[in-house]
Amino acid sequence: MAIGTKLDFKIYDEMFWGGVTETLQQNTDVFNGASAGAIRLAPRSIRGDFERESFIKELTSGLLQFRDITSVAAVTDAKLTQDEIVGVKVHRRVGPVAHTLDSFRKLGSTPEEFSFILGQQYGRAIQGDYVDTALTVLNAAISGQTAVNYSIVANTPATLNYADMIKALSTFGDAQQRIVAFAMHSKPFHDLMGQALADKVAGVYDAVIYGGTVATLGRPVIVTDSVALVNLNGSLPPTYNILGLTDGAIEVAESEERDIVSQLITGLQNLVMRIQGEYAFNLRVKGFTWDVTNGGGNPNQASLATATNWDRVSTSTKNLAGVRMLVK
Repeated sequence: MAIGTKLDFKIYDEMFWGGVTETLQQNTDVFNGASAGAIRLAPRSIRGDFERESFIKELTSGLLQFRDITSVAAVTDAKLTQDEIVGVKVHRRVGPVAHTLDSFRKLGSTPEEFSFILGQQYGRAIQGDYVDTALTVLNAAISGQTAVNYSIVANTPATLNYADMIKALSTFGDAQQRIVAFAMHSKPFHDLMGQALADKVAGVYDAVIYGGTVATLGRPVIVTDSVALVNLNGSLPPTYNILGLTDGAIEVAESEERDIVSQLITGLQNLVMRIQGEYAFNLRVKGFTWDVTNGGGNPNQASLATATNWDRVSTSTKNLAGVRMLVK
């Protein structure tokens, strides 16, 4: 089968990337603005499969001690140690997508219009991938730290409510103000909206009725029906992960140039255009490092969702990416 090249029939790059850019710009606030900087999107070229950054660990003992003013005895030195944060690169493929040229003609479409529309779909798909993968990783990393996990699935009520949100925040102790945003599925979000109506608290009740908004303890909420935020339990009702995130909880770095290629395929009953692309991005989680030995390079979604592949490097839980609450 003879396969043409980009010279035979090409995606209109300017139109394609125009569609991508327009779509991504429309959704940028999902990361940087609406999350109060908790989930960050940054373009940064990164070579290889891993990004490494060393840091000096916090001294937990030996820095400040009692001094006996009546003694000249020798004392033991304290020492600084280093650790590293490793971010991991995730690779993705776009398509291939194939259509006959005849189908474009029947629609009265042009290659330019097709390129722009495909670019918009591509942009939305990338956006969804970034969000789902970032939340998958955050849920996995935080779930492995018992001290910052709070479950109410055995409580009455087991649905999201203000009293238990405060208890979840309390797992950060006196650093609870570091939690700058929540990420949750629409189901618990609407449960909270219902509670606000039932409580009839002045201001909170009014905000729901007249503004269509929900009070969330002074923090913005990312409401998304991401698969990372729901746990299916067979015939039992699902449970939901609610993440309270700190500033810079995760960074999604667009670490490689995206490529999109088209080919004109002949030798078939109809001429067919096939489109395929590639892109990659890096993930780095606050207070955690990717376990290179266990997780390896080029991880799939299951590996990214495995808690033991994210090793804690922060000495204090208050310097982690956030807290996790489990509800029905």
